[in-house]
Amino acid sequence: MNSAAQAVRIFVPCDSSALALGADAVAQAIADEAAARGLAIEIVRNGSHGLLWLEPLVEVQTPQGRTGYAKVQVSDIASLFDGQWLTSEGTGIAHARAVGLVDELPYLKRQQRLTFARLGLTDPLSIDDYLAHEGLAGLKAALAMSGDAACDALLESGLRGRGGAAFPAGIKWRTVRAAPAAQKYIVCNADEGDSGTFSDRLSMEGDPFGLIEGMIIAGVATGATQGYIYVRSEYPHAIATLNAAIAKARSAGWLGASVLGSAHAFELEVAKGAGSYVCGEETALLESLEGKRGIVRAKPPVPALSGLHGQPTVINNVITLATVPIIFARGAAFYRDFGMGRSRGTLPFQLAGNILHGGLVELAFGVTLRELIETYGGGTASGRPVRAVQVGGPLGTYLPESQWDIPLDYEAYAAVGAVVGHGGIVVHDDTSNLAELAQYAMHFCALESCGKCTPCRIGSTRGVEVIQRMRGGDTSVKQVQLLRDLCDTMVSGSLCAMGGMTPYPVLSALEHFPEDFGLRPVQPHAAAA
Repeated sequence: MNSAAQAVRIFVPCDSSALALGADAVAQAIADEAAARGLAIEIVRNGSHGLLWLEPLVEVQTPQGRTGYAKVQVSDIASLFDGQWLTSEGTGIAHARAVGLVDELPYLKRQQRLTFARLGLTDPLSIDDYLAHEGLAGLKAALAMSGDAACDALLESGLRGRGGAAFPAGIKWRTVRAAPAAQKYIVCNADEGDSGTFSDRLSMEGDPFGLIEGMIIAGVATGATQGYIYVRSEYPHAIATLNAAIAKARSAGWLGASVLGSAHAFELEVAKGAGSYVCGEETALLESLEGKRGIVRAKPPVPALSGLHGQPTVINNVITLATVPIIFARGAAFYRDFGMGRSRGTLPFQLAGNILHGGLVELAFGVTLRELIETYGGGTASGRPVRAVQVGGPLGTYLPESQWDIPLDYEAYAAVGAVVGHGGIVVHDDTSNLAELAQYAMHFCALESCGKCTPCRIGSTRGVEVIQRMRGGDTSVKQVQLLRDLCDTMVSGSLCAMGGMTPYPVLSALEHFPEDFGLRPVQPHAAAA
């Protein structure tokens, strides 16, 4: 048998996407086969690279880098060993599963990974791995500056809330820091419920220490001493990984009465949500975190002044907080130099739906939808033409091809009535019926509404009925106007984005795909001579 010093490292992802595709069984089969052949190996359960269409993506460490083998099944293991995959020189053996050096895959190599720089590279629960990849550099920098300077640095970086609202994170931090209170809180909104989104999950499962460090920095900057990560109950693997990582961080002195030996105290725990979509709204989340029914609070007061238990509270999304460490490690100017306009830095775009190469793509703001779909996504999985793309979750607009070249930027999208949201991109081919999808948007709102405000609670139910009548053949002016008036009432009168944004997909479908409602397409006016 080979000596332990010669053990070959084999990486098998442990995130829930890979697990759903049999990664645990693959890891066990590799261990069993190596033992039977007398070969020394070390299996590392790393996070996913976000190349989800290749999962389980197994990698072998070679002198040239990590060689990948895609969509590996238990039935492939013997043939991989027969092909001498452990002695590969880096280009991969002549095996159907071989994809070559993973770092050289165009899908990954063209990205600008800042928040997700460690994704797929490390064992998510190895502190040594984390420290070897710039871990704690941001926290140490934050501890060396005043809280006011830390808040100013975040504001200077241009980081805006990545959960969809795009509110400047530095303003929230500065407001909480300035608020007089004996107790302040940092709350991470990990209730990722938008269709086609999974960046929060990948972050929590693949790089939990990054989120933990970001939350500690937020506490140091604002004077908050207690943090909560509110995770949706549908993410059991993320919850387990976070709890294990928090325990290790506490043992290493990152948490507790003296953060890294400083005068700052900070504690952190995971809270499991109960599965309500509306708890992704920050005030409904606070109600749930307090043990109450998750319904929306009226604002003002804003959570930064009166949040959890009535105390000043920073509420940021997973990606917002996981981005904080690199900003403090490399400086605000470094991060601000990515992006365009008021949309600074990068965003992890998530390609889902009818897409050939689904996965996570982190790029600076300004990339176009067409580039993401065609260059990264490879078009539809069905091979049919793309007809519509929904950006920003189930309450996002449907964009026709005429809008695919607009740069992905908060203001550029707002100018055409669209939203970037959480970066979720769901692709539909030419067999999709947009009237049916619009009806589902209203139905979704009716199911998930907290019921507190009438426009959302009643408007969504009436919306389903009106679209049903239109799809049934009643396309009179009266019905079209009724649908538009109903949408206007929901946009203007709803307490939160649940009801306020449900009309976005409906109106965009009605405007760009009227034929699906049985209406005649609007002909563009001829240009003046």
